Amino acid sequence: MTDGTIRLDDAGVVMNGTPVWQHVTGCFTPGSMTAIAGANGAGKSTLLRAILGEVPLSCGTITRDGLHQRDFGYLPQARIIDRGFPISVTDMVLGGAWHQTGAFGAADRQIRQRAANALRRVNLDQQVGRMIDALSAGQFQRLMFARLLMSDARVIMLDEPFTALDAPTTQDLLELVGEWHRQGRTIIAVLHDIHQIRTCFPHVVLLSSGQAIWGETARILTPGTLQRAYDSTPGDWGNAPP
Repeated sequence: MTDGTIRLDDAGVVMNGTPVWQHVTGCFTPGSMTAIAGANGAGKSTLLRAILGEVPLSCGTITRDGLHQRDFGYLPQARIIDRGFPISVTDMVLGGAWHQTGAFGAADRQIRQRAANALRRVNLDQQVGRMIDALSAGQFQRLMFARLLMSDARVIMLDEPFTALDAPTTQDLLELVGEWHRQGRTIIAVLHDIHQIRTCFPHVVLLSSGQAIWGETARILTPGTLQRAYDSTPGDWGNAPP
């Protein structure tokens, strides 16, 4: 098969001698939109990195039918990105087109126009001359989404993309994620806000006690499953209703 399905078959990861999750079986179909949820330490980010091939499996397999490295666009957690690196807003966005330009290649006029369009799409067209360390947290996250726009990836993978953002920025970026979904791209996002997942993501992978509950969001995110997964009261589940 070469349809772009990402399939996990009895997959597991062990880190520092401790199982993170085990016996995970399921698939992300092309054009699907899936949230990954679970308590802190459940292995949500590890699942993204395992799909990317950055974390080795201790058992099982992950297959990526017809997908290559260039087909994946990945946004890690903002806290692990070095914002002190001396690079401009424009050059940061242009870096998202490295598959077209090469690691050190010069961007032609067409690619620079795409970069300008990407910055305009995330409302950063007035910031093109600034260095990235001068941006606010919200502006920087908009910049990273613009960089993803440049990659033109078939699979968009987001790790806590809306953490610590204000409501308008979150809404703008959620609208962009929705555009990607309507274009037929596969969206996989680690999220904490249960209300956000219920509202925007039709499918969910809920990691709990080293296992994965996989399916439609409305069926999976019940008060009972959330209680078991988070071992907390509903008031700790972001903005989720009871």
